Amino acid sequence: MKLISLFLTIVLLDSASSLNILGIFPYQGKSHFFVHRVYLRELAKRGHNLTVISHFPEKEPPKNYHDISLAGSIKILEDDLVVHRSYISVLQVGIFLTTTGKENCEVMLANNEVQNMIKQKPKFDIVVVEQFNSDCALGIAYKLNAPVVGVTSHILMPWHYSRLGIPYNPSYVSFHFLEGGTKPTLVQRLERVVFDLYFRMIYYFVTQRSDQNTLARYFNDIPPLEDLAREIKFLLLYHNFVLTGSRLFPANVIEVGGYHVQKAKPLTGDLKKFIEEAENGIIYISFGSVIRSSSLPSDKLEAVLGAMRELPQRFVWKWENKTMHVDKNKLYTFDWLPQVDILGHPKTLAFFSHAGMGGTTEAIHFGVPMVAMPVIGDQPANAAAIEESGLGVQLQIRDLTNQNLVTAFKKVMDPKFRENVKLLSKAWHDRPLPPLDAAIYWTEFAARYSNFTFRTAAADVPLYQYINLDIALVYIALLLLILAGFKALVSICCLGKSKEISRSKKIKHK
Repeated sequence: MKLISLFLTIVLLDSASSLNILGIFPYQGKSHFFVHRVYLRELAKRGHNLTVISHFPEKEPPKNYHDISLAGSIKILEDDLVVHRSYISVLQVGIFLTTTGKENCEVMLANNEVQNMIKQKPKFDIVVVEQFNSDCALGIAYKLNAPVVGVTSHILMPWHYSRLGIPYNPSYVSFHFLEGGTKPTLVQRLERVVFDLYFRMIYYFVTQRSDQNTLARYFNDIPPLEDLAREIKFLLLYHNFVLTGSRLFPANVIEVGGYHVQKAKPLTGDLKKFIEEAENGIIYISFGSVIRSSSLPSDKLEAVLGAMRELPQRFVWKWENKTMHVDKNKLYTFDWLPQVDILGHPKTLAFFSHAGMGGTTEAIHFGVPMVAMPVIGDQPANAAAIEESGLGVQLQIRDLTNQNLVTAFKKVMDPKFRENVKLLSKAWHDRPLPPLDAAIYWTEFAARYSNFTFRTAAADVPLYQYINLDIALVYIALLLLILAGFKALVSICCLGKSKEISRSKKIKHK
């Protein structure tokens, strides 16, 4: 009888503590959702009831995980981008973000299942929203009258700073799309000012305005999206200061970088044989799920192949076609590779990467030094963090030559460098709470205390007060008054003296 009573108590407690959670992930980027999926499945594993709007429905969802699928409505982004970097490509990123943000909003709101859910107004304890290229999902959360937790799979976007009250100073804060890290040159600081203005203006005046109009076609009471964005309870930021450095984050911005990395599994088949027979270890090459390695210009490809011939290590490369004819004893290529399992293998000595946040966190998780060659998005900022933290070195596309690549590989494979990376990895893991546990905890915390606001006062201060413009004007006005008074006093004194001199001259003349 006592056992039955205990069982019922446990069941009732579990039932009472389970939350109804809505996840909204309208962006079609596979690399983004790959990170979020781990967090969502863990929420379900811990007994919470999930409804998830995304382009990536689960094939075998848990019984408490319900998909509202957007699959098939937009082409999934995978192996679409070429290896190229220029000012033009950075400007094109702004257009891409605007275009996809607008499209994501329209597709999501046009979905019948989404509309039916909003009309039925089910009770959700929390809404988890990806913070990337659109705030459209905040309109849905508003209609459902539910508090919001934001999540990212990358560093902050330019428009996130002001809404969260996070200081942005181009002299020491890395910029999402540009080089320079925390130690930019004068030219790089000038670039940051221009591109920061570009990305924020195009987001505020194009993306948000478009999303606001799209929402207005369905609902007539949605407040300004920027106001809703300031109401986000917590932002779970895919950072950790061990890699990205110390930042000035308010209490409602929580660093949870690294929670998606799973335990490495044993390799199988030809790949296992190729790696385990590598007497001098292997170097792994991958430019992620969006950038096509096979789009490397011929001279850059020859630089990589030349480095392979010069070094004794074997290479494993995520390569999307079968046109490259090389020594099969030297290079293993395939269009999909188990990256975590390769990075977790003791024979993997280095990782040549585009510096995407997913692969970078996997590298530091397993203590594998990196040669980072950024292409697009947050990769330039990540590459700078890789070098500044000591995880690896960065090599820009324009500098990719045979000799430069060989030098970079030799540097990161030096025993002392690798020893430091292992220590860095140890610090990465040494946290009071594992990142996935932290992400879950703060999600549940936001639901428990949904009536409270945890944002910093800096998020609500008008710009003129934030930069102390009013104080400066008062002091300038006082200074001008003092100068004017002093000038008037001098004028009076000079005028009196002039009259006295004039009177003396008249007396003397008489």
